Amino acid sequence: MRNTLFIVSLYLILSACGEKRNEVKFISEGNPIVTDKFTADPAPMVHNGRLYLYVGHDEAEEGQDFNITEWLCYSTKDMKTWTDHGCVLKPTDFSWGVGEAWASQVVEKDGKFYYYTTVQAGAPYNSKVVGVAVSDSPTGPFIDARGTPLITDDMTSNGPRGWWNDIDPTVFVDDDGTPWMSWGNGTCFLVKLKPNMTELDGNIEILKMPKFVEGPWIHKRGNLYYLTYASMGKGRETISYATAPSMDGPWTYRGVLTGMAENSFTIHPGIIEFKGQNYLFYHNAILTIDSKSGATGRRSVCIDYLYYLPDGRMAYVEQTKEGITVKPKTAAEVAEIVNPYTDEEEVVVEIVQNDTESRKNGRC
Repeated sequence: MRNTLFIVSLYLILSACGEKRNEVKFISEGNPIVTDKFTADPAPMVHNGRLYLYVGHDEAEEGQDFNITEWLCYSTKDMKTWTDHGCVLKPTDFSWGVGEAWASQVVEKDGKFYYYTTVQAGAPYNSKVVGVAVSDSPTGPFIDARGTPLITDDMTSNGPRGWWNDIDPTVFVDDDGTPWMSWGNGTCFLVKLKPNMTELDGNIEILKMPKFVEGPWIHKRGNLYYLTYASMGKGRETISYATAPSMDGPWTYRGVLTGMAENSFTIHPGIIEFKGQNYLFYHNAILTIDSKSGATGRRSVCIDYLYYLPDGRMAYVEQTKEGITVKPKTAAEVAEIVNPYTDEEEVVVEIVQNDTESRKNGRC
């Protein structure tokens, strides 16, 4: 019996060591950040002096638009040396999930880490849904927090994108502890969550953001709230944003934050402050790995500095190959940044109630 316990203990120790050895470290030398895998839809999170970056793993073959079967996690303490934590969640980790690891975000609340995800759900849903998993660690393991999706197709009015309306969740926990979630494809939805992070707290609203396509991201700086998202540019997506004095609005559209991603139709924002510096994460499709070139379903996560102007607006971000391997701009240099999208007008965003009754009656 004693020998059996020793063998079991030794096996567990070796297994743990094996997992630790699999956490490969590397130094980022510019954009893209990760060069041995195709990665997309970046979602940064800061916890205990470390930045964690959650991404989808693009694995599309020729003829496939998308093939994303898992979410990966990377982390860093200095924005130079990164640790690859490998796969931390798969769509099939949800009993109702059948595939498609689309955009997601992890947030921490009360010592728990909540992974809000886009998943293709099987019967009886048979559509894109929003799920939520939970863990005691930022690197997992994550488990289904509800046993059912958080958002399903019958809860939202079908807009331009129909049954795949419910994608790309972003969750923001306000200073008073109130959690909010936004998501959507063609329609920008917003709802308050209950303190348990796994239930809705009130009605779903629709924010009529100009040129909204997908990929919203909520953050706050000082007393100003920001909702940044993938918007329709001239043939491909750009990134635009709106600001508000409160999560209840009024929201004001502020224009384009950065232009189209190189070689990619999509682009996806992730904004974070880390150790006194602000960053914009996004993806393009310029990387080639093992003779496979970048494409719609083979994207690569990048990062550039983000700067704020004195009035709270964000300065236009030029996408660079150097990324953050160069020094950030001075205040004088930031003041000289020119936004090439000069025809954008600032407008107050209309907010309407999500009309689920019209959806159920077939009028949407």
